[in-house]
Amino acid sequence: MSGTSWQREWWRKNRWYGRARRPLARFALTRELGRRRAFARGVMHGEVLEMLRDGRLTIGEQAFFETGVWLTGTGRISIGAGTYLNLGVMVASMDRVEIGSHCMIANGSLITDANHRFDDLTRPLTWQGYESRGPTRIGDNCWLGANVVVTSGVTIGERCVIGANAVVTKDIPAYSVAAGNPARVIRAIG
Repeated sequence: MSGTSWQREWWRKNRWYGRARRPLARFALTRELGRRRAFARGVMHGEVLEMLRDGRLTIGEQAFFETGVWLTGTGRISIGAGTYLNLGVMVASMDRVEIGSHCMIANGSLITDANHRFDDLTRPLTWQGYESRGPTRIGDNCWLGANVVVTSGVTIGERCVIGANAVVTKDIPAYSVAAGNPARVIRAIG
């Protein structure tokens, strides 16, 4: 790469990835969230503003987002009323991710409906795209502890508690406490 071409590329990437920190973008996002009676404490990352504007992201009233929440993807994301996403939570959607109302998602958790492909040995990993086992759904009134990973095609029923550092690879029935890697139900609630 010539001297000016790598600089142009660096500048292009810097503008794209740094856009969430710019004052006008933060103001526009605050306004869009305000229209939905939702709130973000600090900078949100990903394509939040773009997804809100083109209808791929729906947010219920009183949803609250801590600093560093990352919402991204080519699909749709739905976040219910009163749901709280803590520091560094990432939600990535290729097709559909639904998070119910009044959920608490703790620091560093990842919720996704897709996985990186890695099976083509002739192509770099970063060029192989994604695959999905279907939509990912989290029911109302769920609590996911710190660093929980919810994978593609999983449904977590309402009023579930998922222990910290769990990796949820299979459906969890409603009114359950689950933990571990892979997550398994350890007891029922109620």
